[in-house]
Amino acid sequence: MEVNLTAAHWVYLAGILVILATMMLRKNIVVPAVLGTFLTAFVFSDSLVTGLASIFNASLVAAKELFNIFLIIALVTAMLGALRQMGADRLMVAPFRKVMRGGTSSFLVLAAVTYMISLFFWPTPAVPLIGAVLIPVAIRAGLSPMAVGMSIAICGQGMALSADYIIKVAPGLSATAAGVDPDVVADRALVMSLIVGLTALIITWLTQRRNMRAPSPELLTEWESRAEHENGRSTQADGDSAGGTPVPSGTLPGTGAARGSKVLVTAGANVGVSVAERVDTDDSSMKATVDHVFKSIRAARTFAVLVPLAYLAFIVYLLIGKFTDIVPDLKGGDAAAMVGGIAALILFAAAATNDKQGFFETTSEHLIDGLVFAFKAMGIVLPIAGFFFIGNGDFSAQILALPADTAGPTLLFDLVNAGQSHLPQNPFVTSFAILIIGMIAGLEGSGFSGLPLTGSLAGALGPAVGMDPATLAAIGQMGNIWSGGGTLVAWSSLIAVAGFARVSVLDLARKCFIPVCSGLVLMTIVSVLIF
Repeated sequence: MEVNLTAAHWVYLAGILVILATMMLRKNIVVPAVLGTFLTAFVFSDSLVTGLASIFNASLVAAKELFNIFLIIALVTAMLGALRQMGADRLMVAPFRKVMRGGTSSFLVLAAVTYMISLFFWPTPAVPLIGAVLIPVAIRAGLSPMAVGMSIAICGQGMALSADYIIKVAPGLSATAAGVDPDVVADRALVMSLIVGLTALIITWLTQRRNMRAPSPELLTEWESRAEHENGRSTQADGDSAGGTPVPSGTLPGTGAARGSKVLVTAGANVGVSVAERVDTDDSSMKATVDHVFKSIRAARTFAVLVPLAYLAFIVYLLIGKFTDIVPDLKGGDAAAMVGGIAALILFAAAATNDKQGFFETTSEHLIDGLVFAFKAMGIVLPIAGFFFIGNGDFSAQILALPADTAGPTLLFDLVNAGQSHLPQNPFVTSFAILIIGMIAGLEGSGFSGLPLTGSLAGALGPAVGMDPATLAAIGQMGNIWSGGGTLVAWSSLIAVAGFARVSVLDLARKCFIPVCSGLVLMTIVSVLIF
């Protein structure tokens, strides 16, 4: 089919190339995306008004399509804020400290716990949680700081985030741009992420096991000394590394203080459960304070068990629905709504437990914090997605404000069709091209901003080479997130991992390069063969 390319096509193509070049220069691509949207609309319509309006319309259309993702992120983040307030977040991982007795066991436990927490809550809250509770234990057990950082980065920022199988932000972005079913992209991305992650973990263990040492308290002291210039003392060292049962600490009223004075009572600080009250030091006040302290600890322990069980039950429900007819099979939108609904109910229960009198206010505060975080984390995607949506016929009519019965231009598909004779009709070449484009897009450092690009290219190139666009979209998603999500790019969230592991972020990125790239190459070959 012959395609007549217009000036708008060439402007749109120039915009894509500029965005790719900007990514390679490690610059933010919002400005090129907005300018590309404006110029494409202006040249297509020959109207300055339409060009200017398209800047707003493109982000508005993207926001309509992606707001469900923002809302899920906000609800999950708000729930985690309420759990963190009572200390339940740390208690959820505390039991794993008991099995971290050596370098290899610590490596495996760090990998498993990081993966599970990141799969349900994203790596952003997982890294500080693991850093405060489990990293000191792993160091004391003989695992090297570099191996700690690599394990957390590969399993959290890489394997869990690239699949994003529970919250499904990434598959939703990729599938929307490619015009395919999000569930198909999510299923294939999960398999691909496991191939990359397990390959990278095996290579990491083989290369780092020679650095493992016999368990010793001196290892923890040596590691802690690296951060003395930051705060003058270790953080969560003694209590967390000991792995003992949390008990109330601090000075209770009536123990050494003059009668009638006021003292500070702190409970469960070594597991993140802190309750402070200033009380008069008489017997009734002391009893009330102690009751309040232990009630708070019990509540934290209850939620530490309740939250994992709730999401485990949800996973079981999804599996039953997927493989049987006992319950309905939830599709992408319904499953995502369930995640948000569970998070909202847990948020309400946790907020009410933390502050019964101010329940309504604290719940609203957590929700606001969640929305702020969601837009900080994902807001940059809107203008970028808007640019790629203007090349998609499903959205371009709305962006260009065309009449309701008028089909919008399919700029990207037209470009691909016009260039088919110059493109190799080979699934392997196309798959690796999408992978490389995704990795280049990841140089921006966010891990998500390139998904509209790889998704759009997958939707256009898939039929041309006889491949399912969902497979290509998942491959591009792997390249984008493994690169920019926090394993290969030092200016991404890998900085947080390196900070908690107390290693150089540049060294950590270099150490991750061979394991991760090996996994990506193997994943691409396997994906072409089996999907």
